[in-house]
Amino acid sequence: MLRFTLQPQWHLEREAGDTLDVSTLLTLLAAVQDSGSIAQAGRDIGLSYRKAWGLVCEGERLLGQSLVSRERGRGSHLSDAAQRMVWADARIAARLQPLLASMGSEMGGELAGAQRRQRPVCRLHASHGFAVAALHELLTARRVPIDLRYRNSLEAVAALARGECDLAGFHVPLGELQHEAAQRYLQWLKPERHRLVLLAVRTQGLFLAPGNPLGVRGLADLTRAGVRFVNRPEGSGTRMLTELLLRRHGIAPAAITGYNTTELTHAAVAAFVASGMADVGLGVQTAAQRFGLHFIPLQRERYFFALATNPLAQGELPPVLSVLQSPAFRARVAALSGYDASGTGTALALSDAFPD
Repeated sequence: MLRFTLQPQWHLEREAGDTLDVSTLLTLLAAVQDSGSIAQAGRDIGLSYRKAWGLVCEGERLLGQSLVSRERGRGSHLSDAAQRMVWADARIAARLQPLLASMGSEMGGELAGAQRRQRPVCRLHASHGFAVAALHELLTARRVPIDLRYRNSLEAVAALARGECDLAGFHVPLGELQHEAAQRYLQWLKPERHRLVLLAVRTQGLFLAPGNPLGVRGLADLTRAGVRFVNRPEGSGTRMLTELLLRRHGIAPAAITGYNTTELTHAAVAAFVASGMADVGLGVQTAAQRFGLHFIPLQRERYFFALATNPLAQGELPPVLSVLQSPAFRARVAALSGYDASGTGTALALSDAFPD
């Protein structure tokens, strides 16, 4: 199956006709932020020192703001405007990644219609997650065709029930919240028609700025004055988890500033908090670790793939399940912060996964 990779491209044009390759400038600024040296940043992205400084100067001229300053003995530092640009780029990339991945997969599927008739392609609809992305990467590396569409958990299981996909990814909290959460998916999943494969157990919790400057200790602090929250969209499994946790603690959503502000992915929520646009978000530990955030664990949950029982003998599923159950994939999941891969690949009946 053809694989298309889509990436956003930034471009700035002034009325006078001057243009700027903003994408390369943003890559350079991010490298300066990491290395503290414009010379090293240029080497990291393949630019000479002269070209790197030239790009910065051109950006400063067109934008009308300082971007990089140098201090003797302290290296190069980004201005406040440059930091805002870098964080805005990180937020937008986190927002768009699942959408662009789905669009690329859709385009590949459209252009490979004849190939699909000759070689079955597994259709995977799943909420975005780091283990799902790792599976997609490994399947691609092993040339196992996959048609991946990122959708929220409820949309994914509904698509499976309608026969629109072969695997549906969703996640359910462990413990006392499990029963109520599972009921929302069991309106689509039926014991006589579906079974599950465990992808991983993972930890969700609160994202906070490094060092937790506001001293947030738990969910009750979300109602404090001056604490800004960023949420996930309705229909997502993490939004459902947030609602269940708040209800268990007797916290009204209306009492939380920013409750209706949403971001599409765990990474986007983490980037939103890391850039100072919000003070607290809720998501998986991996995203907090990748953006250097303080993390307060709240809830462990299981991420499942649901599949219909009757197509198990068909050609599209066994190659994908073989990779999912492989030691190589289990090692990739185990390397993710906050993920437990000890049960990865285990097949379960619905009654075994949710005995109550």
